[in-house]
Amino acid sequence: MNSRRLLDRFLRYVQIDTTALPEADRYPSCAGQLQLGAMLVDELRLSGVVDARQDQNGIVLATLPPTVWHAVPAIAFCAHLDTSPETSGANIRPRVIENYSGGDLVLPGDPRRVIRVAEQPELAGMVGRTLITSDGRTLLGADDKAGVAVIMEAATWLMEHPEIPRGPVRICFTCDEEIGRGVEFLRPEMLAATVCYTLDGQGVDAIDVETFSADLAVLRIQGVNIHPGIAKGRMVNALRVAADFIARLPRTTACPEATEGREGFVHPFEMSGGVAEAKLQILLRDFDTAGLGRWADLLRQTAEAARAAFPGSKFELTVTKQYRNMSEGLARDPRAVAYAQRALERLGRSARLTSVRGGTDGSRLTELGLPTPNLATGEHAPHSPLEWTCLEELVATVEWVVSLVETWAESGECFEGEA
Repeated sequence: MNSRRLLDRFLRYVQIDTTALPEADRYPSCAGQLQLGAMLVDELRLSGVVDARQDQNGIVLATLPPTVWHAVPAIAFCAHLDTSPETSGANIRPRVIENYSGGDLVLPGDPRRVIRVAEQPELAGMVGRTLITSDGRTLLGADDKAGVAVIMEAATWLMEHPEIPRGPVRICFTCDEEIGRGVEFLRPEMLAATVCYTLDGQGVDAIDVETFSADLAVLRIQGVNIHPGIAKGRMVNALRVAADFIARLPRTTACPEATEGREGFVHPFEMSGGVAEAKLQILLRDFDTAGLGRWADLLRQTAEAARAAFPGSKFELTVTKQYRNMSEGLARDPRAVAYAQRALERLGRSARLTSVRGGTDGSRLTELGLPTPNLATGEHAPHSPLEWTCLEELVATVEWVVSLVETWAESGECFEGEA
């Protein structure tokens, strides 16, 4: 693999601001995603991928033509262009640390921010490797520009080496995954693939085979506004009602701060408004899809208790489906995971099958009928100024993608409708 070219790609991509904007009424939500997508199309065409294109919604699609004559199922690789709105993605200044000597990493742009080995023990295994961080004032954007860079380098490598057997390989880059809209304008038939792999996972050599099921709840609270000088007995402050509502939610259970493993939660993550009206946005997460209904019922019961405490207030709760646990869909076609495991074994490595406390574009694609497990791509501490990645892990993932392409091409499998 060309590790220097891979690093250059990654550094170039992260410096384009593609922060997803939750309140935007357009797709993609920011112009930077269109800018990055256009850059990727140009680079794919330069590598010889003649059909690379960016559609009217900013989604990048391309196909690497097969190098084998026998019929082989088409496979797809997908990553997302946007970065999380939780931490600024503007003016990212990536910092490359070659031959990491160990120990904590003080980020020079904000020395108060330190990547500590005690908090991220995987750093202990990175001595001698090349690490990339932000300067501490922004996130790094490895979620998911690590995935973008890996797919782009793998595609270029495959085009440079036609002796590597491959069937049709679809490339896809989506927008606004971080705000739950990544697959809003992507249909499985646009990929025309048997299986797909998202490159959007933490660490290395892991396959995410299970995700949360997810809904978004929006609670609107109506108060009564009047001049504060004459407010006694008349004002109902919607912000106080919202605060009372939040205070009634579980704090030692059923929240992100107090759960792990397969435990679900409710997570109020944004509040806005004023005296007359306030709005809360709340994430509902559970590995058991039926559990989402229980969390919604908890919100309704809590809202009723807060309403009773503030006579005159009114509530409106809206729950919107986001994505579902991919495990059931993957079970319908076990080849997606089995071949990813086999491809890693060809490299002398073994895969860990993991459950991810989050979701990917693959959650929705799998629900729509395209089995799409998620592959680890060297992400660490995503959505945070303490985010970092490791060049050697990016290289290892490129090797995995190339091996996966070979594994499918040499399988000899071709099922009805796949030729």
